[in-house]
Order: sequence, then structure tokens, then C-alpha cells
Amino acid sequence: MANPKLFRTIDKAVSEYNMIEEDDRILIAASGGKDSTALAEYFAARLQRRHPVFEVAALHIATDIGSEFAPELAERFKSWGIELSIKTISVLERLKTGKKMNCWWCSSQRRLELSKYAQEHGFNKIALGHHLDDILETALMNALTKGELAAMPPVLKFDKFPLTFIRPLCLADIPMIIRHAEMQGYISSTCTCSYQDNSGRKTARSRLDKLTDGNYELKRKLFDALRNVNAAYLP
Repeated sequence: MANPKLFRTIDKAVSEYNMIEEDDRILIAASGGKDSTALAEYFAARLQRRHPVFEVAALHIATDIGSEFAPELAERFKSWGIELSIKTISVLERLKTGKKMNCWWCSSQRRLELSKYAQEHGFNKIALGHHLDDILETALMNALTKGELAAMPPVLKFDKFPLTFIRPLCLADIPMIIRHAEMQGYISSTCTCSYQDNSGRKTARSRLDKLTDGNYELKRKLFDALRNVNAAYLP
């Protein structure tokens, strides 16, 4: 499979948002799931092209409530030429007294460690595995709970430190990634911790499914709407 549909979709996002530049050092946030695994496979293939010249490695943040990174998957990263490091933290110990554990806290602590590691090891970009559905679900959650129009930008450059978050899967939806993972035979882990019930993402995912009926083109229209805001016709 020289250039599967998923890779063509990622190529479009990478090109449109200029995610990979000459001499970049990119750190993949490897969760052990299908999304970041597909991302690692893409970057391994992308390294075979002449331009731009860049480096890539992966980091898995292991926690006291998450699943173990599958050894078989680690071997696959090795076969792709992607160096994988693993750092272990306790998200439960960091939780402040009286606060409940939830997905947001866990992910924020993992991103914090990713950012620290990236700066300590000279990476200038962190590639996250958020996909089209994640972005639209976040938009719905913010609109319906906070009353604001905000989501996950494909590229987020920080002012306070020399790091940029990129989301190369921003134009790929869940079914597209699943089909690719099945064809490639990924062995990936899924977050099964009980704290997922405290997140509103499941509700947002259900609402997105009802709104689009899982149709990719409708999801893309919603994504485009987030970029094409006509302020003159809004309150």
C-alpha cells in the first residue's frame, strides 16, 4: 500500500497548515491507540521523501490509570525506525484534594510531561493524534456548555516557550482511521479507565453522530464552518 487514503488525507492537512518544515524535530505523542500509531506510521513513510528534511521520535506517557503500551506495538515502531521512549507518571498523586479525576486532568498532565520532554530534548513540535471527530466534538462541548465557539486548532504555536502543537489527523475521521488500522493489523490499546464516565465527550460524540449520521462530507462541512466565520451575520 504505497499511499493509502489516510496518508493522502494527512498529506492534505500537513500541506494546508504547513505542519512540517525544514529541520523540524517532531515528537509524536504515542498513546498506544490507533490514532497516534497511524500517525507514527505516516511519519515513518514521510521520512522517505527528500524534502523537507526533519527528525521524528515518539514518547509514551504511562500513567497509574492507563493501559500498558503493547510490546508488539513497540516492536512495530522499531520496525518503522521511530525511536520510542516511555515515561511513567502518577496522575492520581497530582490530583488536588477534593478534586475528581477526569479525562481532562489526565490528558493535561500527559501534555505537560510531553512539553517538558520536548524542550529538554530539543524538539520544536509535538504531533498529537486528535482527529476530525475530536475537533468537532470539542466544538460542540464548548458551544453547549460554555457558550463559546472554540475547538482544537490544527496548529497551535505557544508564545511562552518554543513549542508548536500540530494535529496532522485533523481532516481524518474515526472510520477512516479504523479502516486503515484494520488493514495494517495494528495491535493498539484503548483507554478503559472508569474515569471516562466523568467526561462530556461521550455525549458530544453521540450528538455529532446524530447531527452528521457519520457522514464524512458533513463532518468536513462543519470543520470548514469553523474556519469560515461570517461575523457580520452573527449576534
